[in-house]
Amino acid sequence: MKANTVMNTRWRDRVWFTRMVMATALLALGPGAQAQESDAKSILKAMSDYVSSQKTIELTFDSDIEVITPQLEKIQFTSSGEALLRRPDKLRAHRVGGYADVALFFDGKTVSVFGKNLNGYAQFEGPSTVDELIQSLRVGHGVALPGADLLLSRPYEVLVAGVMEAKHIGRGVIDGRECEHLAFRNFDTDWQLWVEAGERPIPRKLVITSKTVSNAPQYTLRVKGWKTGVEPASDAFVFVPPAGAEKLSPDALIGLDELPPGAPAGGKQ
Repeated sequence: MKANTVMNTRWRDRVWFTRMVMATALLALGPGAQAQESDAKSILKAMSDYVSSQKTIELTFDSDIEVITPQLEKIQFTSSGEALLRRPDKLRAHRVGGYADVALFFDGKTVSVFGKNLNGYAQFEGPSTVDELIQSLRVGHGVALPGADLLLSRPYEVLVAGVMEAKHIGRGVIDGRECEHLAFRNFDTDWQLWVEAGERPIPRKLVITSKTVSNAPQYTLRVKGWKTGVEPASDAFVFVPPAGAEKLSPDALIGLDELPPGAPAGGKQ
């Protein structure tokens, strides 16, 4: 009798545990989670539609990139910069950090990248759009540009590609502006986005966490200033080499990075 009682008790415990696991799983997949995912994607879509509808965008930003040393120490490098975009085929960007002062010009025909710290520049024939330029810099020259997807002409399709899970976390405040806080999971990265609440859903902060590198290094982008409808000067996207600047091979672009020479490559996003 005692053996049967013990067996029956264990059986009931297993049934109870199984039911609890199933209930937890159902709750996780229930209406609340589905609504949270729907909210996150709808906010992301609203931001994407707003950004892509702007003919010209002028912005300033701060960025942080982390690397993991062979001793498993996490080190962060910080830069600041600005960008001017006129769709579909004009872009000027400038970033200053502790190890590089880099400017990019795209006038619709030629791409020019100037490294002030090197007093050198590289030029090559550009594609027909800014979207294609971003892709060619990534694939052809190894320049990551992790925040550039926010400025694409169709950012939503790119941003949601590969998303396995989406959450609307709630609200946060970035530089005094109330923002919607979104979180997304991909296979190899987790990323968060803060979108300004209200009529102008401006992307204010982006955090990308690498899940394939030890200690999960992050890339962070904070949009500080944001203007739309600006009228760029006629020569705003034209590059004139400074006197004495050396013309470099386009392959030299890979050296114009946010990291100092010798930084562990595994920490880059």
